[in-house]
This record gives sequence, C-alpha cells and structure tokens, in this order.
Amino acid sequence: MATQYYTATSLDGFLADTENSLSWLFEVDGADEAQAGMTGFLAQVGAMCMGATTYAWMVANEPPENWRKYYGDLPCWVFTHRELPAIPGANLRFVSGAVEAVHGEMAEAAGARNIWILGGGDLAGQFADAGLLDDIMVSVVPVTLGAGAPLLPRRILSTRMRLIGVEQAGQFAELHYRLTAGPS
Repeated sequence: MATQYYTATSLDGFLADTENSLSWLFEVDGADEAQAGMTGFLAQVGAMCMGATTYAWMVANEPPENWRKYYGDLPCWVFTHRELPAIPGANLRFVSGAVEAVHGEMAEAAGARNIWILGGGDLAGQFADAGLLDDIMVSVVPVTLGAGAPLLPRRILSTRMRLIGVEQAGQFAELHYRLTAGPS
C-alpha cells in the first residue's frame, strides 16, 4: 500500500487558476488520452482524500452522477473546516485536523490498495511533512497559468525524491517520483 499524490499541473506549477478553476485542464488536446490512464490507476486505489477547495469545485462544476461514474463507492475523506454539501450517493467523510490520525483510518479502509490524495497541494504537503507521502505522480499539462494554487507549496529536496517513471499521454508528460524519509 502506498499513499500517492496524483494530480495534474500547468507547466508553470499550478493546480488551479486564480479562481480555483480546473477548466483549463479539460481544454487541452489529448486530455481524453491522459484521462484513459486513470482507469488503471483507480483500480489500485482503496481510499482517497481531497481538500475542501477541490471538493467545492467538483460540487459546483460536475453533475452529482459523475461522482459515481468516476469513483463508484470509493471512500473519500474531505479535509475541511467549513460546512460543505454532500454529493448524493458518494461515500464521504468530512474531517478536520492533523492528517496522521485520518491516514490510519484511510489505510484501514484501503486494505492492500493505495491511498490517493486527489487535490490540494497544501494537503499533499501535510502528508509529506508527516512522512506519510510515498509517491508524487504529476501530469504536466502544456498550459501556463501565471498564478493560482501551487502544485506543492512545500520544500522537498531532491535527496528525498527519485524519478521512477516518465510517460507521455497525448500532450501530457506524466512524472512519477518516489519519496524517501528524511528532512525536507
């Protein structure tokens, strides 16, 4: 079992634009080809989590039935300090506080499968700070945003990261880094 931060980023290192929108991601030629790789990835995921901003964007921009279509009954922890609406039929847990306590619950739910940190660079950074992040998997998109939500607003030195995979999916460059324990 691994805890994996799997996300897409603009070429200049942003997850979302200044309005917290992901619409730029779906406008790229070849996005369907990159999306096709998600099926194999999701088959290995037993639990997932995301931050409140990512969840709120999904609620505002995706039809509720898409949750079931993409994630089925996969348990999802949403880290938040505010009241958020539940998506009907989604297996959700709204939580706050340190990631260490919640990680144990997620690991138990995932069993032998992986934990996916879907969105929130700061949330992924909290897992990295706690020594609980095993992989960073990033699809680099041929778009520059100039500003927005950063990919990973933490200092993680190259001594902690090893490149273990590079693939092309359409116009996306997919990078896979394995993290080791140690100081950032």
